[in-house]
Amino acid sequence: PPHHDIYSIEDLAQLIYDLKSANPRARIHVKLVSEVGVGTVAAGVVKAHADVVLISGGDGGTGAAPLNSLKHAGGPWELGLAETVQTLVLNGLRDRVVVQVDGQLKTGRDVMVAALLGAEEYGFATAPLVVSGCIMMRVCHLDTCPVGIATQNPELRSKFTGKPEFVETFFEYIAQEVREYLAKLGLRSLDEAIGRADLLEPLDLPAAQLLGLDRLTYAKEGAPRRYRVGSRQDILATSLNSQIVEAVEPRLDKPAPIRLVYKISNTDRAVGATLGDLITRRYGSDFLPPDAVSLTFDGSAGQSFGAFVPPGITMQLRGDANDYVGKGLSGGRLIVAPPMTVGVNAEKAVVIGNVALYGATKGELFVHGRAGERFAVRNSGATAVVEGVGDHGCEYMTGGVVVILGSIGRNFAAGMSGGLAFIWDPTGRTGDRVNQEMVDLDPIDEEQQSLLKELLERHVNYTGSAKAASVLAAESRWIRNFVCIYPKDLKRVVLQDRAHRRQGARYSITTSDRGY
Repeated sequence: PPHHDIYSIEDLAQLIYDLKSANPRARIHVKLVSEVGVGTVAAGVVKAHADVVLISGGDGGTGAAPLNSLKHAGGPWELGLAETVQTLVLNGLRDRVVVQVDGQLKTGRDVMVAALLGAEEYGFATAPLVVSGCIMMRVCHLDTCPVGIATQNPELRSKFTGKPEFVETFFEYIAQEVREYLAKLGLRSLDEAIGRADLLEPLDLPAAQLLGLDRLTYAKEGAPRRYRVGSRQDILATSLNSQIVEAVEPRLDKPAPIRLVYKISNTDRAVGATLGDLITRRYGSDFLPPDAVSLTFDGSAGQSFGAFVPPGITMQLRGDANDYVGKGLSGGRLIVAPPMTVGVNAEKAVVIGNVALYGATKGELFVHGRAGERFAVRNSGATAVVEGVGDHGCEYMTGGVVVILGSIGRNFAAGMSGGLAFIWDPTGRTGDRVNQEMVDLDPIDEEQQSLLKELLERHVNYTGSAKAASVLAAESRWIRNFVCIYPKDLKRVVLQDRAHRRQGARYSITTSDRGY
């Protein structure tokens, strides 16, 4: 499925790095469908420093899985697993990663075959569900599960008869069967079985010979079979994130605000994510006050600048940044502006890359310059001011507010179902580039005018934007040059709410309920 931040193995490597930065203790899994060529992809995943690669067979999928995936995606897990392990061994990568497998494993024999083919971990889903009482009605997504497993309906949940002991007993039988197979093979533990593909033999049948199943049992002599036979370099140990955490952590509990300045280069990725992890773990939902930690950077930031930053952190970049600025932003404030001495025309200069604010849930981004493509894709709560965007801006946006003080690319607001976007449109031609399937183009109302003015004033204050200052200086005329991109369903609900309030209704939806 399209996740919009993964279009290549390099994007996947960046995501792995982002997640490791956001939680250095986490074990990062990458799930791959068993198919021809999966070994090559798995090798790339290992080189991208994933901790686990999961080979998922085409026979798997519970009732919650899409029917077209169940019927038409993937091949047998045995083929994908064998290809993956052999590829990793031949490239000297097998000792860097845990190999996991799933896809309708049901018996101890399945576990043994998987182990002999080289897997260390084994996933069970459908079988434990059935043991718990599932009858595979495949209505998990409808909230009508007749045995009370996949439902929130109290009446249906009361029908659930499963007990933890059922699943416990099932896995005891699995373990017993595995022990019996190990004894037959003369092996003392499952660890000794991992990678012993030489102990597998194809059935002596004509069909098996035609399939060439002997290739599944290929094993390189003397190759390491275990996970972490060799050591792995910690890719985060020498990062700028580590330096920031070391400087901030001893001062967090002191009342004085923390102010730090750093040089940054495009090799410094996901800057701010590890500090966000530290603050979130220490304070939980008791967020720091605004600007409790203020970080200023000079230079060109790498990918994912300010990713996942929580409240209390302000990050100002005097320079430019690559893709994924503010990815997963969750409450912090990001400010990006070229140095005053550069003399850049911010209305034309691209100062941040593609896919900024991807999946952001809260927080602010002020950009004195243009952004690349897919700006604020899947934004669900962040506020942003930028001076121009490329194609596919605000795609699949569900919440938040975006102000654009310049031109937009094509296909703007495709799939946008929530939030608001304000676009500077003195020519009246913005509608030609807006995907109007789910949104309307409306003039600014009084409530929106107040919000818009506040954001523009803050943009001038944070970035020194000449464009925003000139817009505000136009007195009462400036508001006529803005157009509001308003999701149709959201507007219908807001208009109903206003009607209820006029009729004296006691309760009404709040601004946050509206998605902005």
